[in-house]
Amino acid sequence: MARLVMKFGGTSVANIERIRNVAKHVQREVEAGYQVAVVVSAMSGKTNELVGWCREAAESVSNDPVYDQAEYDAVVASGEQVTSGLLALTLSKMGIKARSWQGWQIPIETSDAHASARITNVSSVALDAGFAKGEVAVISGFQGVSADSGRITTLGRGGSDTSAVAVPAADKAERCDNHPDRGGGYTTDPRARPEARQPRKVSFEEMLEMASLGSKVLQVRSVEIAMVHGVRTFVRSSFDDPAAPRPGTLICDEEEIVEQQVVTGIAFSRDEAQITLRRVADKPGVAAAIFGPLADANINVDMIIQVVSEDSTTDMTFTVPAADYERAQTVLEQAKSTIGFASVQGATDVVKISAIGVGMRSHAGVAAKAFRALSEKGINIRAITTSEIKFSVLIDKDYTELAVRTLHSLYGLDQA
Repeated sequence: MARLVMKFGGTSVANIERIRNVAKHVQREVEAGYQVAVVVSAMSGKTNELVGWCREAAESVSNDPVYDQAEYDAVVASGEQVTSGLLALTLSKMGIKARSWQGWQIPIETSDAHASARITNVSSVALDAGFAKGEVAVISGFQGVSADSGRITTLGRGGSDTSAVAVPAADKAERCDNHPDRGGGYTTDPRARPEARQPRKVSFEEMLEMASLGSKVLQVRSVEIAMVHGVRTFVRSSFDDPAAPRPGTLICDEEEIVEQQVVTGIAFSRDEAQITLRRVADKPGVAAAIFGPLADANINVDMIIQVVSEDSTTDMTFTVPAADYERAQTVLEQAKSTIGFASVQGATDVVKISAIGVGMRSHAGVAAKAFRALSEKGINIRAITTSEIKFSVLIDKDYTELAVRTLHSLYGLDQA
């Protein structure tokens, strides 16, 4: 029998009624003849509640917010355990054989980096035995077990997506149907552009760019694993009628896509901050002096721009995640004597807008067309980065929706 992995996000399993709806989606595939594994997230809001309890417990003892990460994982992983048990119970009451599985029972082996572990191995032996008995496997996403310590680990925010593609990669499933919280893949966030539509197919490479540039449909690592192992992934909505769901968007190899649009989607990220170092000495090694300490502090840097002046100095502008803005400034001030800059300036009222599409490889002037359209709307561009299949611009945050609407229409992505 063919095997299928289905993943459901927290909104899809937010309450018992929605869990019952998910069970109907699973029932449809079982009746179609599939052996089904279901990966579930915690019920909507539950992980945040558990994280809050960890902080409250730590701060009730001392003012130090640092706490044992292994015990943190033991607490926050329990949200998915509740969901998997409730869904297995519901399926059983519907006459479908099912059992819940925790990450350590399969096992999904990971590194020992608690709260951000990486999957190292997934065994299919236990799941195979369950399938042989006609069971649906309901798996707690987001969690695994350290191969070294035997402790429960978690995979970071969005980790259930990673679980969902790691299981079919190990178990040779036909495909993975992912039902994320946002209800499916769109050409942009429908809240910014209601005319956004669901493309039929998107390449792994395009989805990887979208995920890393602000689209929160899938976690970046899940797309990487799917691409490496060739796991065909459908992004669908659990809120469709279980009896007649829409096909969703297929994430697949580029070779499967006959007609490529120049631009496939518009992504945006409000989690950006801009930093500019003024009058930096223009000499060999200055870039290493700036970005080395930031890397040592685990601060990711993006959109680097260097402007050289005639007096042998340069201005260096770059972006960092908004959450790391103040920490980045502190790191730079501490390294000021080594770097040798006159002043540091910054801004947090910025947003990064990106256009993604493998069709850019064979079309010239794609970015120039966007720059012209944005200028006609009075939108100033602070920084630009490009690659073979995408370009990004940094603009003032107040112009986010206008820029998204402008580019979405410009590249013919509006709903027909």
